[in-house]
Amino acid sequence: MKIKEQSADLRGHLARHAKDFKLSWVQLGQGLYSVWRDKLYQAWEFEKFEDYVTRELGLKKPLALKLVKTYFFVEQDEPVYLKKEFAESRETAIIPGYESLDVLRLARAHKELTREDYTKLRKDIFEKGKEASLVRKDLTTIIKERKKVDPDQAREARHEQSMRRLAAALRSFKKDMETLKLADPDIIEEAEGLLRRLEQQHSNDPQTN
Repeated sequence: MKIKEQSADLRGHLARHAKDFKLSWVQLGQGLYSVWRDKLYQAWEFEKFEDYVTRELGLKKPLALKLVKTYFFVEQDEPVYLKKEFAESRETAIIPGYESLDVLRLARAHKELTREDYTKLRKDIFEKGKEASLVRKDLTTIIKERKKVDPDQAREARHEQSMRRLAAALRSFKKDMETLKLADPDIIEEAEGLLRRLEQQHSNDPQTN
């Protein structure tokens, strides 16, 4: 019986420690945000924020900035996460870590996503505890779907790119031939005429204006 009680106590301790571990980034992110926002690092004789976090805290700049951005996002858009009741009312396994919240922050910034898209991603993170790598894949898939264009638009885009490449090649050819005198004047004149026609067509194309 004693062994079972000790086992249950250990299990409870581990669950609490895991939950604390997942939430431990909040205080660090909050502090880093204050340092970045108020430029406190200058009072500590550091010229830049990244100098402070790398030399004094041993944090890499990308990680420090991610924590700052994620904390600001949570404070502004998902303040429920910062409330004590949030952690207490959820099982350890579904408490989101900062990486999942950072994916949600990136999703919030994408104009391609609808409100329904964001709501689904948020539910996966906040209510199901979906891992950041899986949510990131979902976000990538949604963005690709929203960016799909019809065949006519794709064909027009390829045509425009081909015209631009041809014009650039003619400019380069004309310049080299004039400088190095490697072609007859009439050939250079023909190239110049074709280039003018391409440029005129491009300027008159309503798709480019």
